[in-house]
Amino acid sequence: MIAKLRGIIDSLGDDYCIIDVNGVGYLVSASAKTLGKLNLGAEASLLTEMIVREDNISLFGFADAWEKEWFNTLTKVQGVGAKVCLSILSVMTPAQLSQAIGAQDKTSFCRASGVGPKLAARIITELKDKIVAIPVGSNSTEALNDTPSAKPIMPATDADYSKSEDVISALVNLGYQRLEAYRAVSKVMAENTDASVPTLIRLALKEFVSKDF
Repeated sequence: MIAKLRGIIDSLGDDYCIIDVNGVGYLVSASAKTLGKLNLGAEASLLTEMIVREDNISLFGFADAWEKEWFNTLTKVQGVGAKVCLSILSVMTPAQLSQAIGAQDKTSFCRASGVGPKLAARIITELKDKIVAIPVGSNSTEALNDTPSAKPIMPATDADYSKSEDVISALVNLGYQRLEAYRAVSKVMAENTDASVPTLIRLALKEFVSKDF
């Protein structure tokens, strides 16, 4: 099992790179976000996942451990192969994935090539209770720089969940994107646990004005 590669970036493609490790070139498929961090001719280190099939051995590379954790989690969902998984990771960071699942935001997943509404709904349904934690010792710059407001805040009780859904639905009906509504509602509910739905709607609208989430 090849778990990590360190070498010189020999080639860069739309969805892959070739890493020269002591004269041996490894073809590594990766998300657009990981490839965007690499420079031709420069040294780089990638965490890798090796998938072995009867007719093929493939290597998939990741800039950090959190992205790799999400890759392994997403590929367990029926219909999400490795290529579709990289497509999802190309349009959303690990933190954004957590938010999209918490917000039940199918639209964000549908931005990825190969993901339609049915598959997006299946991903959200199967992963809604799954927490993909930042691995211990992760050097993810996103993980290190993430603010608390960027992380999903799950309602503590069924009543809280019902209340948050009522507020989110009201904001969506007013024309706001579901993911943005989720972020605003998560913030105001954390700060106003006993507030009523009308009050939470009013407070969430103020958050949109200040964009403090």
